[in-house]
Amino acid sequence: MPQNRYHNAKQAYSIWSVRPFTSPPYTTVSLIYFKAYTAALAYLKIYATALTYAVAILVMIFYFSAERAPIKRITKDITVSFGDGEKIKAESDILALSFLGPESFSDSNIEHLIWKDQTIKHGDNLSTIFQRSSLSAKDVLNLTSIPSSKPLLAMQPGQKIQLGLSPEGELVQLKYIKSKLEFYLYVKTDQIEGVKFIGKHIILSPEVISTYRDATIEDSLFLSGEGAHLPYSVTMELANIFGWDIDFALDIRKGDSFFVLYEEKFLNGKKIDGGHILAAEFVNQGRSFMAVRYSSGDGKAQYYTPEGYDMRKTFLRAPLDFTHISSSFNLKRQHPIHKKIIAHRGVDYVAPRGTPIFAAGDGKIIASSYSQANGNYVFIQHSQGVTTKYLHLNKRKVEKGQKVTQKQIIGTLGSTGYATGPHLHYEFLINGVHRNPRTVTLPQVSPIKNSERARFEELTKPLVAQLRSHQQTSQLAMILTSSNN
Repeated sequence: MPQNRYHNAKQAYSIWSVRPFTSPPYTTVSLIYFKAYTAALAYLKIYATALTYAVAILVMIFYFSAERAPIKRITKDITVSFGDGEKIKAESDILALSFLGPESFSDSNIEHLIWKDQTIKHGDNLSTIFQRSSLSAKDVLNLTSIPSSKPLLAMQPGQKIQLGLSPEGELVQLKYIKSKLEFYLYVKTDQIEGVKFIGKHIILSPEVISTYRDATIEDSLFLSGEGAHLPYSVTMELANIFGWDIDFALDIRKGDSFFVLYEEKFLNGKKIDGGHILAAEFVNQGRSFMAVRYSSGDGKAQYYTPEGYDMRKTFLRAPLDFTHISSSFNLKRQHPIHKKIIAHRGVDYVAPRGTPIFAAGDGKIIASSYSQANGNYVFIQHSQGVTTKYLHLNKRKVEKGQKVTQKQIIGTLGSTGYATGPHLHYEFLINGVHRNPRTVTLPQVSPIKNSERARFEELTKPLVAQLRSHQQTSQLAMILTSSNN
């Protein structure tokens, strides 16, 4: 009986709920409404997708146009220095050369010169370079006989010289390129009696434009910087700025990130180099560090926190550029030579033999000597009761009683004394008590002077605001891009 009631109830439900909508008139109406509903959903989805892409495109346009927004622009100048101190400014090197005057050029047709490029090698001088270019010793004499040829005696390997020769092989012009922004031009002249060449020193001032880059570290700082199209020089400066707070050899982790607002230099419309960092933030293991560049009233530029504290600390965290740590601070370490438990009251930094060792901070040399255990060693007495010790040096560069400044070279890395290989044993003491150099809280430097405070805030707050604006735009662009994927 219950089964019959269940069967009857099911049959009744089927009659009233299904059959009315499956009869011919209702089937047609339902199908029309269903198709209309489906079409509306499809159009709404297309509209939402188009709107999302439109917003993403607008954000990306704003992002890439904003990253080149200039903070300051320096008019492209070329300064041509003359013997009497006169200076000429022009907008391009061609225009600058036109200011040199007709007496600067010989009767040879400049347009038909044959140019030869020479890269200066180790051991090169003007004579060897001229020999490679089939020029005579007389050409060397004619050129070096003028006072303005002195820079040619101080050429460095890697720099370049361009030789402009006439069709007959005669030297007409020589261009010594010291850098992308500085060169010396020597031009043969027949119009000044007794003078074979005249020389001009030309310095180019590029246009400077601010640029923004950011990246999340997947492998190393330098590879991530390269992936973000950050110039190598800017990546190096980034490491130097935050080097007092972050140990870039040991503390960097996957997922760390950096955000940089820096200068790019352009000459004649072409990018030539990266300039100074203007503002930057580095997030290391969840801790954020921020720095901003400020030039004081006397023209000295340094990096500060937005609150006005110098990014440089009183002491370096590590007094050398090292590859790894072979032994950490450990009061119960077994000595690798004596095989006994002997407290290791310092840190052993490994690097190639001869690596420069820096003074960790300003101070006075209280010991510079040699012992059987320590080898060549240097002790420095600093302020605030701090003493630093440097053991197993290959060579010592300072003497007892000498005053030193932070990052001054005091010696080179070696393996003298009881050492199993080249390394620096570094100790950090406060009031005679050993502290772990890697974890000790370093004394904070004094904040910016009160006399500079107002000017500091006026010049640095816009830089911090621009960095934050770029960060927000970049993060929004990433969110929209990931949502579309």
